Amino acid sequence: MRKDRKEKDSMGEILVPAEAYYGAHTKRSSINFPISGLRLHSVLIDGMVYVKKAAARANADLGKLDNRIAAAINRACEDILGGKLRDQFIVDVFQMGAGTSFHMNCNEVLANRAEEILGGQKGQYRLVHPNDHVNMGQSTNDVFPTAMRLGILFLFKNVFFASLESLTNSFLKKAREFDPVLKSGRTHLQDAAPIRLGQEFKAYGISLKKCEAFITIAAESLLPLGIGGSAVGTGLNTSPDYAEKVVKYLSEWTGFDLSPAEDLRESMQSMRSMAEVSGGLRNLALELTRIANDLRLLSSGPKTGLAEIQLPTVVPGSSAMPGKVNPSMLEMLNMVCFQVMGCDLAVSGAVQAGQLELNVMMPVIAFNLCFMIDILSHAMAEVKKRCIDGIQANIERCLRYAEESLALATALSPYIGYAKVAEVAKEAFRTGKSIAEVTEEKGLVSRDKIKSILDPKNMT
Repeated sequence: MRKDRKEKDSMGEILVPAEAYYGAHTKRSSINFPISGLRLHSVLIDGMVYVKKAAARANADLGKLDNRIAAAINRACEDILGGKLRDQFIVDVFQMGAGTSFHMNCNEVLANRAEEILGGQKGQYRLVHPNDHVNMGQSTNDVFPTAMRLGILFLFKNVFFASLESLTNSFLKKAREFDPVLKSGRTHLQDAAPIRLGQEFKAYGISLKKCEAFITIAAESLLPLGIGGSAVGTGLNTSPDYAEKVVKYLSEWTGFDLSPAEDLRESMQSMRSMAEVSGGLRNLALELTRIANDLRLLSSGPKTGLAEIQLPTVVPGSSAMPGKVNPSMLEMLNMVCFQVMGCDLAVSGAVQAGQLELNVMMPVIAFNLCFMIDILSHAMAEVKKRCIDGIQANIERCLRYAEESLALATALSPYIGYAKVAEVAKEAFRTGKSIAEVTEEKGLVSRDKIKSILDPKNMT
């Protein structure tokens, strides 16, 4: 049978599993918020623990925290950053406002581990207390938004930008490979003037480059930190040099160019930077789903569709139709993009829901942003590897469409005028003859000039 220990907090006594490193507050939260079974992303644990480590070091430097206790907290932080005790963070994503439950979960795990390091017993807090020591000079209200910023920056640095750049480069590589391939352009899903397949793919790559530039700027808005604001941004219960020291340590340990916020009140009241990041991710999702839809159209068929490109086969496409192959990787990408758009809506609602000195909706903002970055990162990496890199051009089909397009007649406009060109195009469509044949029959342009004017390659 499971053994419990008895802990006491301001609400009274509560039983906590004897082996647990979390304590009373975490236990109450697990009882009160059995909502989704989802947990906040591991990078938010990293962000929170880095803040606790920096705070302990700063408070020790300033003579506020006993060096022995600070060293024990530091070692406990290193344990968690090294991958230990991760199963002790049990609070649901949907918890009490501002992330207090998650914050106290972290305080209790660190306090109990530090207590153990100093020779004490879990749950007694005689040597290290979660509030008095681990949380010295801090509040959920300045710690959680700081941890959010660090966590999102970790995700961007570790996986996201590498995946986006790799996908972008794959499109640009295909653009060079497909540059000689002539095809019909399409506007309104109807035949349009010729274009080269490589030009289409280059445009996809440039679009993703612009998305990356926008997100990079949005990510820079996460670098100023409001740590040191304490409860309402006034720095209550902190030393004058505390905030600067914490930011200095965080910059040194994470490698990010962090800085103290210009105004601590603003940094705690406003989640604007989170909206900027979310908006950048949403814009990327909009572009990715547009590109995925294009590629699905271009690969449609293989007998009754456009079939201008061929996608790599990754999985059988039907449970009923043998031999059928679907654009599965692109369909997955579409689904991920739709999910990201939905997450952005949740973030937008939460960002505007702050009141006065605090936005209490931070946990749902943090969860959605991390989820968006994660699924986009993985989707882009897999689509690049299993789809874009292996796309092949159906050169003959592309050329046939380009040569048969009635929109070739557009090149005749400077020579015979828009009205006559319209007549030529209509007759070509009605009779099944080519634009060149109709033009020559009507004696509008000489044969030699027609050949030069209607060369699809020259038009691109």
